[in-house]
Amino acid sequence: MNYHHAFHAGNFADVFKHVILLGLLDALRAKPAPFCYVDSHAGRGSYDLGGDAAQRTGEYLGGIDRVLRAERLPPALADYAARILAYGMDADGRLARYPGSPLLARECLRAQDRAILCELQAEEAAALRALMHGDARIVVHERDGYAALKALLPPTPRRGLVLIDPPFEAQGGEFTAIEQALTPALARWPNAIYAIWYPIKLRETIVPFQRWLGALTGAADVVQAELLLHPDNSPLRLNGCGMAIINPPWQFDQALAQWLPSLTTLLAGDAGGARHRIEWLKR
Repeated sequence: MNYHHAFHAGNFADVFKHVILLGLLDALRAKPAPFCYVDSHAGRGSYDLGGDAAQRTGEYLGGIDRVLRAERLPPALADYAARILAYGMDADGRLARYPGSPLLARECLRAQDRAILCELQAEEAAALRALMHGDARIVVHERDGYAALKALLPPTPRRGLVLIDPPFEAQGGEFTAIEQALTPALARWPNAIYAIWYPIKLRETIVPFQRWLGALTGAADVVQAELLLHPDNSPLRLNGCGMAIINPPWQFDQALAQWLPSLTTLLAGDAGGARHRIEWLKR
């Protein structure tokens, strides 16, 4: 794997993904029963925005930086911004670090909840393990996340959320790997929420996966949200991203509709043509 998220931490895709993630976790927290959070591609958990990688690309300036500079935000975006700011500012009043999905999820765990974090890259897994050290609610596995879904599901407790957020170094092949991992995962843990993040470059590489989701057997519902900053017709850049959610919480599509239009406008800046959509693939 050549992918390192430090170059992309806090970009528009992270903002989109993490607002959705927090919404799903808050829905689980709304009931007193315990839940388990499973992250198949967890990363290192925290990223230095002042480091060479983030400064070299500056992608966070088009993502989290725009959100933090905004004066008026819908409640979900305002809550997300407050949680990000809780990780601290540097001496110049700028956000020093950006939390990854594992760190954001940890702050949502109650005493009765659990988390299983998987990361294949040794250096990233070591950093993640150090970050989570001493928290008995959380287990870190240095292993392939797709294989872990087959080996570790269903967990205890039996309510929960699985986040699948792979690097997509080979976009079409990654969708095949996701399908192969989801098939046994859904058989083992059919009532869990599954959130699958995907990049949007060429639309035709995504359509077969969306058709596959729409043809899932059983009672599972599937809703997807997408954010596009550029036309989805170029493989040379990240034009947008999406999240497909299997077994979404009740009225979660309505919750998405309350903030996604505002986020699209905010992240688009002066560029025209940005758009979003919320669509049921199976209902």
